Amino acid sequence: MIILAVETSCDDTCISILNIKNQKSKIRDSKFEILSNIISSQVKIHQKYGGVYPFLAKREHQRNLASVLKQSLLEAKLLKSKIKHQISKTQIKIQKLKEILKREEVLYQQLEEFLKNYQKPKIDAIAITIGPGLEPCLWVGVNFAKALSYYWNLPIIPVNHIEAHILANWLSPVGNVKHQISNVKTLFPAVCLVVSGGHTQLILMNNFGKYKILGETRDDAAGECFDKVARILGLDYPGGPAIAAQAQIVRGQASVKLPRPMIKQKNYDFSFSGLKTAVLYNFKKQSPKNRKKEKYIKEICYETQQAIVDVLIKKTIKAAKNYKAKAIILGGGVAANRQFRIQFQQKLKKEKLSFKFYVPGFKFCTDNAVMVGIAGYYNWLKGKTKTWQKIKADANLRID
Repeated sequence: MIILAVETSCDDTCISILNIKNQKSKIRDSKFEILSNIISSQVKIHQKYGGVYPFLAKREHQRNLASVLKQSLLEAKLLKSKIKHQISKTQIKIQKLKEILKREEVLYQQLEEFLKNYQKPKIDAIAITIGPGLEPCLWVGVNFAKALSYYWNLPIIPVNHIEAHILANWLSPVGNVKHQISNVKTLFPAVCLVVSGGHTQLILMNNFGKYKILGETRDDAAGECFDKVARILGLDYPGGPAIAAQAQIVRGQASVKLPRPMIKQKNYDFSFSGLKTAVLYNFKKQSPKNRKKEKYIKEICYETQQAIVDVLIKKTIKAAKNYKAKAIILGGGVAANRQFRIQFQQKLKKEKLSFKFYVPGFKFCTDNAVMVGIAGYYNWLKGKTKTWQKIKADANLRID
């Protein structure tokens, strides 16, 4: 089975094509071959603002989707030109296409040109992120998928962005390379921590498609906190990698001390807005000269990162213990933070905890369409396909 997957929930335009090998009725028996994985990043566009502007991101998705589709099909060796007599038969479909993409004029023009010149590729379904995410961005991707579904007469598989981050762990190799997620009897129940720019959630996973949210952020997500702290300090966007680059140079304990919000509370919720505010107050009380000192910047980055890491690890392990989990599964962009991954494994080893620990490869932590394709395949196995007329975006979609 070959799935074309599309991801536009935030500021990356992503299209991937997956070939599912050894396809069987049981999810754990499937193997995924990545035929292509194209990501068009908007980081440089949003960098000067220190964060993502939704309608600017929407515009870039409209400009990029057709070309990213072409690149993805080309890399997967599925792009074939039409012959002359086929081109004339496309006019009736093109009119309907214009109706579907009436709010995406730039995208319509580019996609029309593409579809007139290239044959329908040998794919079986289209997987599309429908939420959660930035609503203007989601709708561009959804309308794009609807147009392709109509034109190529293919089913659409709706995908939850949070579930996709979790299921990115089913790529090989996963987590510690000595382990592979293959025997689900030793996996569930699992506690999943999805932590990214817009989301910080602790989720109990009892099986594929069986989730319960245990806790989530009450204000800023961890990734948002990184971005806002970086903006305060005058560092680049995205803030996570910028702060991590400064923090890794610090040796020993930093002289700056910041709070660990909600770390001692009995619930599984998070709050990172207060941490960002604490950085702002600390920064403002410094002299203009000290604010620019390399030592100060490095130490406050170190302490910011450590505060976030401490809270995430503490709450996740507490949830895993209380729910008698067999495994801890990470996902989302913040899971690419090296110190977070290292310290999590060190903590498990120090406390002699037997939880299996999984985290995706670095490039599959941040937004990508490969994870959407995997989640799409699992939803297809459960019969969750739809016709193009019934797909819509939901910016506040919940995993449970």
